[in-house]
Amino acid sequence: MTAIVSESSEEHASVLEMIELLQIDVLEEEVLQGKPEREHDPFSKNVLRKQRHWERKLAARKSKRKEEKLRRKLNRHSEDMAHPQLSKRIMKAVTKERLAEARFSGLKVCIDLSMSHRMSDKETSRLAAQLRRLYGSNKRASKPFHLFLTSLGEDSRLLAECVRMNAGFLNYTMERTEQSCLDIFPPENIIYLSPDAEEALERVDQDKVYVLGGLVDESVQKTLSLCRAKEAGVHAARLPIDQYMQKTANSKNFHSKILAINQVFDILMAVCDTGSWTHALDKCFPRGKGYEVAQHGHSTCES
Repeated sequence: MTAIVSESSEEHASVLEMIELLQIDVLEEEVLQGKPEREHDPFSKNVLRKQRHWERKLAARKSKRKEEKLRRKLNRHSEDMAHPQLSKRIMKAVTKERLAEARFSGLKVCIDLSMSHRMSDKETSRLAAQLRRLYGSNKRASKPFHLFLTSLGEDSRLLAECVRMNAGFLNYTMERTEQSCLDIFPPENIIYLSPDAEEALERVDQDKVYVLGGLVDESVQKTLSLCRAKEAGVHAARLPIDQYMQKTANSKNFHSKILAINQVFDILMAVCDTGSWTHALDKCFPRGKGYEVAQHGHSTCES
């Protein structure tokens, strides 16, 4: 109720001021028509005085708004000078150039999709989403990897789902082939990453090809990726989670080392950027898996 009365009072005062200004206009018109101004009319002098006050008030408000607008403009200019922003077109061109350069100098990372036929429709959709996140991480990286999607059939259910879910998937800057990773790279250069491998990955070597098993398995069939590595006759290794992390207490007593391919990818990228397994695992290993980094130093990795 108080707010309504206040608004009504302001509107009433505004109306009175407008009436006074109209009266001023009438007085000015009388002067122009030769009618003598009522010099001794106290009401007329009061109106003129209010007119001058009103004009000064309006001028002050206008000046204040102009100064505020100028101040905001100067602040924006200062921020732009301190943090120059590149246009979307330039950023897109820079990203495209980095990804093109990665085809010649980037670490080779291969996603083996030969097991995708084992997945359900739901699992296939989840893998398509993981591939999108993985590619997004590579696009944002200052030093992107050279990506390969192998054993991806042109008429496969996975490719159709990737195209359906991920805008522009067919234009992703990566190698997409129906060939196996063994058809492209010498077996001795391949390191197949599997959570079930006995040997821990100690360093990231630029001359090696790191293969991630492209599989989402909600039924948790163990050793699938390790069996795939043994069938291919290539070296298998796991992330050094046991060496650098420890279990954390949680209400569900849940602990898992099984990661999505985009999470493994992010850890590899962080290791290459920093040379530290401790930093990479602390930054990229999901907290919900029930592990945390143990405080016992850093590991330097060759990249």
